[in-house]
Amino acid sequence: MSSAEQSSSFNSFGLSNPLLKALDNIGYETPSPIQQQCIPHLLNGFDIIGQAQTGTGKTAAFALPLLNQIDIKQNHPQVLVLTPTRELAIQVAEAIQSYAHFMKGFHVLPIYGGQSYNLQLRPLKRGVHAVVGTPGRVMDHIKRGTLKLDGLKALVLDEADEMLRMGFIDDVKWVMEQIPAQRQIALFSATMPNAIRKVAEQFLHDPKLVKIKSKTTTATTIRQRYWQVSGTHKLDALTRILEVEPFDGLLIFVRTKTVTIELAEKLQARGFAAEAINGDIPQKNRERTIDQLKLGKIDILVATDVAARGLDVERISHVINYDIPYDPESYVHRIGRTGRAGREGEAILFVAPREKRMLNIIEKVTRHPIEPMQLPSAKIINQQRIETFKQKITDTLTDGNMEIFQKIILEYQDETGIEPVQIAAALAQIAQGEEPLFLTERTQPRRSEKKLQPGDKAQLSDRGRKTRSSNREKTLQTKPIPLKEFPEIEMRRYKIAIGHQDKIKPANIVGAIANEAELESR
Repeated sequence: MSSAEQSSSFNSFGLSNPLLKALDNIGYETPSPIQQQCIPHLLNGFDIIGQAQTGTGKTAAFALPLLNQIDIKQNHPQVLVLTPTRELAIQVAEAIQSYAHFMKGFHVLPIYGGQSYNLQLRPLKRGVHAVVGTPGRVMDHIKRGTLKLDGLKALVLDEADEMLRMGFIDDVKWVMEQIPAQRQIALFSATMPNAIRKVAEQFLHDPKLVKIKSKTTTATTIRQRYWQVSGTHKLDALTRILEVEPFDGLLIFVRTKTVTIELAEKLQARGFAAEAINGDIPQKNRERTIDQLKLGKIDILVATDVAARGLDVERISHVINYDIPYDPESYVHRIGRTGRAGREGEAILFVAPREKRMLNIIEKVTRHPIEPMQLPSAKIINQQRIETFKQKITDTLTDGNMEIFQKIILEYQDETGIEPVQIAAALAQIAQGEEPLFLTERTQPRRSEKKLQPGDKAQLSDRGRKTRSSNREKTLQTKPIPLKEFPEIEMRRYKIAIGHQDKIKPANIVGAIANEAELESR
């Protein structure tokens, strides 16, 4: 590795081997700007103020250096992270756990309102090394004596301006007053209102200021769409899209080097001209692969972010984010491989349900809506396959050089008397092989066809009583109206065993679901 590459890699920070192994396993290859600046400061024990937009990679910027200083033998909270929402608390805790994957015996716990205290008390009693939580629930545990901060080494305020906006600033300050005098604090905020500045002045000691301005604009020539992963396997969904989308050259982004190879091989097995590039492939081989894409010898390139850096191939018409990027800046860089020099381009993003928050962040930061897309139905796929099959016949007839086969077919016809159309169909069957030409509709009944099963009428409520089967309930057993949009999305029926007797109104249920799923309630 060259000195330039070394200085821009995670190896240059002096992080422990378990952390570096985890980063390689996740697919992190090069630190983002905020990581490059924050990690050394935190490793050297400084307090920091990080001013950066959500989604710039700041979780790794504070988690990696603080994890590097964790003493696994000390089974008590050494790092506390405050977040404005429980969704973010869970996300940060999961990220920390992934970074600490090879730190044997490490435990992180998210604590937040709305979850049973018992679920949080048991791990706290057993001992955890890091706690990620919302200010109110953290404060409750401190007051109860169930969260002890005597051995705390570091406190992180994540999205401090959001905590201020949501009215948590007093709780935050109270928590900060409970931590040891000898500790490290990292404060991250997209904006720096006066109230946050005052908190920094009161609690931080000679902080280092890190301010990152991200590239967050996307070209107007790029049409951006997303598919929410549900039911259909990602590879099957990708195959459907590739069969229907009229593309020239196509770039698929994945997170890890291993997946580039695996996905490229699976696409090759399905008849696509695909190759992989990643950081482990020698530079000469990468250049040869890119040349093949430029010349049209291959049509699909499966790549990691680092391997595709600086890639400029005019024929790339589509970029597919098979794995959602870790931050909006990476998304902007990825889709910037198409729609260049005024040309039109297509960008498609695969989003799992748990990744909807990152989708919202990308839209917010880039100030560009990403429209939902529906997977092509089996009917559309089959029609496309028919058209492709016909085109292959036309192309073969145009190319000529069929004299030998014509002679054989005429001989066979004379010998058997079979009609030419039947012979042609048999040859088509041979060419198709065992793989069926047509895609079949899923056998699972649609939402509109599902019926209540016997025993659905009588349900036990959360209080143990049997709910009554009323006329009102019977009206709910009629077939629901199918969705006008996305009719192929798999649906499931859920029952909520509470209602008017519990003084619960429909608006309460709708509001709760909308809040948890980050949806508009109207």
